[in-house]
Amino acid sequence: MKELGALIRRNVSLFFKDKGMFFTSLITPVILLVLYATFLANVYRDIFESALPAQFSVPDSLINGCVGGQLVSSILAVSCVTVAFCSNMLSVQDKVNGTLRDLTVSPVRSSVLSLSYYIASFLSTLIICFTALGLCLLYLAKQGWYLSTFDVVCLFGDVFLLVMFGTALSSIINIFLKTQGQISAVGTVISAGYGFVCGAYMPISQFSVGLQRVLSFLPGTYGTSLLRNHALRGVYDEMIRIGFPSEVVEGIKDSIDCNLYFFDRQVELPVMVGILVVAVIVLLLIDIILTGIRSRKAEK
Repeated sequence: MKELGALIRRNVSLFFKDKGMFFTSLITPVILLVLYATFLANVYRDIFESALPAQFSVPDSLINGCVGGQLVSSILAVSCVTVAFCSNMLSVQDKVNGTLRDLTVSPVRSSVLSLSYYIASFLSTLIICFTALGLCLLYLAKQGWYLSTFDVVCLFGDVFLLVMFGTALSSIINIFLKTQGQISAVGTVISAGYGFVCGAYMPISQFSVGLQRVLSFLPGTYGTSLLRNHALRGVYDEMIRIGFPSEVVEGIKDSIDCNLYFFDRQVELPVMVGILVVAVIVLLLIDIILTGIRSRKAEK
């Protein structure tokens, strides 16, 4: 345990001392918040207003709260994974500069070394994503606050779970990376593509039926929906309070992926949580197996 603790402290310290990795990770949620608020806010507003009957008059604060909830959930859904890839790049850099070779010839077991990278990356990512969540909550307070204390706690829980998922996923991919160029390439692909496949940039409900069914197999899709549900639950309650018909509220939920369907069967929130938990466990097992195989090859 002493070796594990020392390695975790070493990895976390190196991450926060590396200004390139740290500021790139920290600025990602901020840039997303600015870009989303500038370019996607109007798209989300149009989707929301298109789902309303023509005779409805809706307060601006409610519209802003709905749009803000979508923006915040999208930012966090993307950041929890992309930041995890940035913080987990330390393990690849150690391979590139030869540090990993020095560590593997020490008495420390490979399983302990692998676990230290995972935990350190998880902690670093969690700190940044919780900071991003704090900024997002301030944004919602300015736009339109409809969150309860329970909603805020659930959002922190969603971020915690998604960071575990993102860290496990990045740990597996990083096993196969060996050069600085591969690090940059993977980071670019993940940053550009993950937001689309998880439904953060555009609601999955706007895609074709075939693509919707394909994306329904991806755990990240349910992580985005969890964040959406908890960021917007208060907005939906307010809609019902001021007289929105339940069909209209359900139509809005469908349009922005709060209601997700797996082959026409609606997926409930506890099931979404279960899918993410199972995905994290499976990914961690795969990481352990691949790490063991790599270690045996290195010994030969």
